[in-house]
Amino acid sequence: MTIRVILADDHAILREGLSALIEREPDIQVLAQAKNGMELLQLARTHQPDVVVTDLNMPIMNGLEVIRRLSAEALPCKLLCLSVNDRPQCVVEALDAGAAGYVLKDNSFEELVRGIRRVMANQIYLSGELVGGVMQACRNPAAAVEALRLPQLSTRERQVAQLFAEGHGTQAIAKRLFISAKTVASHRENIFKKLGIQTIAELTRYALREGLSGESC
Repeated sequence: MTIRVILADDHAILREGLSALIEREPDIQVLAQAKNGMELLQLARTHQPDVVVTDLNMPIMNGLEVIRRLSAEALPCKLLCLSVNDRPQCVVEALDAGAAGYVLKDNSFEELVRGIRRVMANQIYLSGELVGGVMQACRNPAAAVEALRLPQLSTRERQVAQLFAEGHGTQAIAKRLFISAKTVASHRENIFKKLGIQTIAELTRYALREGLSGESC
């Protein structure tokens, strides 16, 4: 059986290099490539791949948000993260969002291929050096829950928060999301209230810390 894969990374050289290597594997086929989270979401809906391999640090929509959305839509694909970030919090959050595996970019290509095959076989796969940190987080569930606890922002609020954090203004966000500037301002006030913050600078720090910004993880 051929494993059909979509690759997502905002660095073209890395993405195209991985695609060329993967295509040499007799049992894996690259269906498409995405350069940002929004494009990945659209391609996954269109092509219905077996496995999505995604970076977490991407523009427009970060990989973590894509994982949340694809999991919520119950698409039949497995989700495998490919990231430079080895923080246990980031790994646990990705798994909690719906990822089936997490591979570090510092690892060999063979480990990525192993991860693709393992998640396709309904297994959880982590790069070896990640296991200890994740297990330690699980041994201290109270700390893990506290670290991962997020205010309950709606999907639209997460979109607005991400765009503000990435430097877009109210009018630009309204145009991008096809809503009015007044609605954007209302979402911003609701976000500030929920997060207990007062400035865009604070919102940006929150987004980077918690994975709402395309520049996190």
